[in-house]
Amino acid sequence: MGSYVLKKAEMDQLSAAMDLISDGKRYLKEQGSDQWQTGYPDETDIREDILRGRGYFVTDGTQPLAYLCVDFEGEPAYGQIRGQWLTDSSPYGVIHRLAIRSESRGKGLSREIFSLAEELCRNCGAQSIRVDTDEKNKIMQHILQKNGFVPCGTIWFAGGDKLAYEKVL
Repeated sequence: MGSYVLKKAEMDQLSAAMDLISDGKRYLKEQGSDQWQTGYPDETDIREDILRGRGYFVTDGTQPLAYLCVDFEGEPAYGQIRGQWLTDSSPYGVIHRLAIRSESRGKGLSREIFSLAEELCRNCGAQSIRVDTDEKNKIMQHILQKNGFVPCGTIWFAGGDKLAYEKVL
């Protein structure tokens, strides 16, 4: 694996972010997951990420390989977990809308993405990272557990039950 960088997305990169999101939607559909098949996330969501400074690309120095949202404002849906988080309401980062370019899948990039996101979260004072995914998204569940995230229960988000994970930093 080469050298990777986490860079804030700029508004003139909205189409590149949407290309990654569209690629992710196709991939989830091919895997039999309903996640991201009802419009979410759409261009409005990604535009809002970029405007609020929480949209990021992981690049290899030449092109965006992945898009993700890293949010430090908390996720209201996480306050109603059926289960229990590993930490209390301490500052935490949330990763939403992670999409990896199809040509980059299966090459260990997720480990690099989470490592970069963890560094960002630590630098911003977060004590943990929380993530949610669909029950049918077995690939993301595997990636999360492989990267040290612990299943904590379920939450209701974006119109359905999601599996909730947390990693203490």
